[in-house]
Amino acid sequence: MSSSTLTSAAPRATARTTTAAGIAIVLLAQLMLVLDSAVMNVGLPHIATDLHFGAASLSWVLNGYALAFGGLLLLGGRLGDVLGRLSVFWAGLAVFTLFSLLGGLATEPWMLVTARVLQGVGAAIAAPSVLALITTSAPNEAARNRALALFTAVSSGGAALGMLLGGVLTDLLSWRWTLFINVPIGIAVLLTVRRHVVDTPRRPGRFDVVGAVTSTGAAATLVWTLIKAPEHGWLSAHTIVGLALAVALAVALVVTEARHSHPLLRLGLLRSRTRVATLLTMAALYGGMLATFFLMVQYFEEDLGYGPLQTGFAFLPIPLSVFTMSRITPRLVARFRQPPIIVAGTIGVLGAFLYLLQIDASTSYWTGVFPALLAMGVSMGGSFMPITSLALQGVEPEHAGSASGLLQTMQQLGGAVGLAVIASVYASHARPGDFLVGAHAGFAAAAVIAALALASAASLLARPRTVLPATA
Repeated sequence: MSSSTLTSAAPRATARTTTAAGIAIVLLAQLMLVLDSAVMNVGLPHIATDLHFGAASLSWVLNGYALAFGGLLLLGGRLGDVLGRLSVFWAGLAVFTLFSLLGGLATEPWMLVTARVLQGVGAAIAAPSVLALITTSAPNEAARNRALALFTAVSSGGAALGMLLGGVLTDLLSWRWTLFINVPIGIAVLLTVRRHVVDTPRRPGRFDVVGAVTSTGAAATLVWTLIKAPEHGWLSAHTIVGLALAVALAVALVVTEARHSHPLLRLGLLRSRTRVATLLTMAALYGGMLATFFLMVQYFEEDLGYGPLQTGFAFLPIPLSVFTMSRITPRLVARFRQPPIIVAGTIGVLGAFLYLLQIDASTSYWTGVFPALLAMGVSMGGSFMPITSLALQGVEPEHAGSASGLLQTMQQLGGAVGLAVIASVYASHARPGDFLVGAHAGFAAAAVIAALALASAASLLARPRTVLPATA
């Protein structure tokens, strides 16, 4: 080989290494953001004891993060498109890391809830840029699919992994370490990411203030209403007014975005029926998965008598199978395309919920729970990557942040809707001292949500695979 060939090969090798290192760094940050949605679940009883939380206010340790995260994702995506994705990612992660530290040091309930809300703000600013940086920095389609598979493995498996990590940290150290652990990881990412990831250029144009207010207001109002619906009742004035306000803000958003020259949400993203179907499928699947965690934590601790550490390990089949599928799914997509794989995944999730309906007082973990969690992990791991790929297909690079924000907003709203619906169904059928009566109703509701996901996914088989570019 000539010296000129060696010389030209060196930069290419360096570029590949830099791209791989950059993707690994932003994926580590994404894992941290997703873990925080679930990592504190197992430690809630300890938090209530240490900080003297009331029963009603304790839920805001989780809901405060979810409300800010879900409500601000569209804004975070647009900020990345306009101000540069790496810069916005860096700022959001810095906010997240700072308030992880302050949350871990909290001595009063209001301090912890405030820190969790501001963690959610940082996560919402950073998260859309993670996906946008991954999709725009991959050198080719195969590399893009591999990176998307890893991203979806982190995003879908991270929540289950958070249950395990939360159990380990709470049992061995303290619930405070579920927050403290973010600090060294966040600092490491902040110090290294600029060396390996190139920022996108700033884009001129007026910032859509009205769109930012209405989109944030609509998403936050919807999440707030759904979180509180089981407490107030689905037909209460509180719930009806909240849903009506969310719809009114959403209508105002659509009207505004149709007229704005630089909209926060490009309505062209919703002109593709394929993209809309994938967004709905993602929302339903993610909602069902979060609802499973809600029900299974109680089953493990109340019926099987598990402690925090054992409960965390009981969820291990999900992240292990999700991460395993992340290595296989790109090859499946290359051979079969996305729609058949998405349909197969939704069938698997529906089957897992139906299997959980047979749990009774004599059921053991290995015969009654493990097969369902394994099937759910394999199905989620196989379907989330093609859903993400199809939802972002045809999106121009300069709008990747907006599309990523929309996808993750649907994911978070789906989680809020699924959790609220299934928690309400569970509560309405619950009997004191008999968890399984309410749980069976909850799993039946989860199966209905999975069936809706399957219907949406099946529609992809009858539609053209082409996706219209988001040019408007």
